[in-house]
Formats: sequence, structure tokens, C-alpha cells
Amino acid sequence: MDDWQAPWWIRGDGAWGGNVQTIWPARMSRHWTRQSVPITGRLQRFDTPDGDFVDFDWLVEPPLPESPLLIVFHGLEGSSSSHYAQAFAHWAWEQGFGCVVPHFRGCSGQANRAPRAYHSGDFEEVGWMLDQVKRAHPAGPRVAVGISLGGNALLRWAQEAGHTGSQRVSAVAAVSSPLDLAAAGHAIGRGFNRLVYTRMFLSIMKPKMMDKLRDHPGLFDPQALLQARDLYEYDNLITAPLHGFANTEDYWARCSAGPRLSGLVGVPALALNARNDPFVPAWCLPSQAEVGAHVTLWQPAHGGHVGFPQGPVPGHVRTMPDAVGGWLARQLA
Repeated sequence: MDDWQAPWWIRGDGAWGGNVQTIWPARMSRHWTRQSVPITGRLQRFDTPDGDFVDFDWLVEPPLPESPLLIVFHGLEGSSSSHYAQAFAHWAWEQGFGCVVPHFRGCSGQANRAPRAYHSGDFEEVGWMLDQVKRAHPAGPRVAVGISLGGNALLRWAQEAGHTGSQRVSAVAAVSSPLDLAAAGHAIGRGFNRLVYTRMFLSIMKPKMMDKLRDHPGLFDPQALLQARDLYEYDNLITAPLHGFANTEDYWARCSAGPRLSGLVGVPALALNARNDPFVPAWCLPSQAEVGAHVTLWQPAHGGHVGFPQGPVPGHVRTMPDAVGGWLARQLA
């Protein structure tokens, strides 16, 4: 995967290539290669210690109690319906794995009760979610992959867990994750990214928070939220204060997984980042010399943000789950 190349019909250099390899696969490409697998899902609700809840979607039930299980942490405003989650579920079904997607708060289609939400460094929540998965599936081995925001949070959990991490999962992977949140946050707030991606995210997150304000009056200034123009302003108003950070800079600095990869021990970790990802600038990606012995880096020239399309038009998005899932499976050998 480190030398992956986009097919000729979607290949391109610079920002154009990164954007088309991001947008087309998410909207047009198939989740499977040969045949579609019936992915139905079973929602399971867990009550959180703070009186809230999270919903887990068991997209593929483990065939046997001792079968391996793939845990997929979604990205910003993603869910078990996201194209990458469905693609990983197809891979899991074909390989005899189970597959479960723990939804971050407010992402399963129902508003959560607590004033808090979720964020890129939510390692305590990730650890609690992994504990619930372990209780639900104790006999079989477990591996985890996080996409974008979910990948950064998963790596932050692995860094904090240290040698105890292997008690919950045998390996972790992060795909298209913003390992440097400041670099990614500024990149998504400029030019085409601001017009398309920032606008899309804010159009989803602002209404959710306005709904939350009705349940928690005085939680934030609604006019300031409506005037927020990018994720920096949104994080300064919402994410940082609701989750114990002083401001956006404090949140981004304390939650970035990249600077801490040299200290990751306990579980093998894979970080896959395309060098033309419009969200994550290539210049901020770590080198192998900057990470620990437990960390493997894949940094192909193409792929976009969670794109990696392959095959004839309209393409499919199975190449990345096949490669990442295969790497995770090999860690169980």
C-alpha cells in the first residue's frame, strides 16, 4: 500500500488529484469488488458512566465466540453507514471476522443526552468503548482501525494505554488521520477545502449543537456558533471548552497523535496517510525515524482523504480495507 497508485481515470497531481480521489470514492465507488454482502447491522446501546449512551453497530456478527473481531472507529460526523465502514465490513465478512462500529456520541442518528460530544483526542472514551467490546466478545482476538479523527483518537489511546493496550486489542491502525491537528485544522480552513469540506462539516455540526442548546441552556453563545466560519472557530467555541481544553491551540496540541508516536509501545500500530490528502498536508507527516519501533508508516503519493479508489469506473474502495485489514490480521499470527 505504501506504493499505491491511483487508476488512470482518477489520477492527478497536486490539489486536484487529492480532492477528486477524496470526493469521488465517497460518493460514487462501490464498497465491494465481486459481490455485495448483506450488511444489516445490529445496534447495541451502552450506558456511559456520566449518564449518557453510545450505540455500537455490529455490522458483521462474529461467526464463532473465538472468531477475530474488527473494531472500526469512524471519522468526524461519520457512522456505520460511511463508505469506509461498509467496505471494512465487507472485508471482515469475507475473512471470517466480526465487525463492530462504536459510534461517537451523537453520531448514531440519535442525539446524546450529555452536554459533551466527542473529539480527536478522546482516548478515555475510546478506552471505555474498547472495554465494552471486550466484555461483549471476550473469547476472540480483537483489532481496531480508526478513520481520520477516529484514527487519531485510537492512536492517542494506544499511546496512553502503553503496555496495557494489548489487553484490549492486538493491533491498531489509523487511516488518513490528522496526526498534526494544527496543520490539518489550518489546511481544511483554506481555499477549496474551506468552501467544500469545512462548509459540509459545519452544516452538520452546527444544527446538532443548536439542538443540544435547547437541552442545556447557556452551554454556549448561539450567535457565536452561527458566525463560526471554520473548524478553528468552532473548536474554540465548542470542542475545547466542552471537553476541558483552554482553547483551540490547547486542544490541537494536546490531542495530536503525531508528536507522540515515538513513545507508542504495547501494540503494533499502522498509520496510513496519502501524501496528496487535502486535509493532512504531506509536510506534517512523520518519518519512520521519528516514530517508535512499534509503528509502521504507509505514505503513498496518491489516495486523497480516505479515498484509495481502484478498478474501472466507477471504481471500488476495497483496496485500502484489504491492505489495512490484512496488516491487522497478520499481527494475530
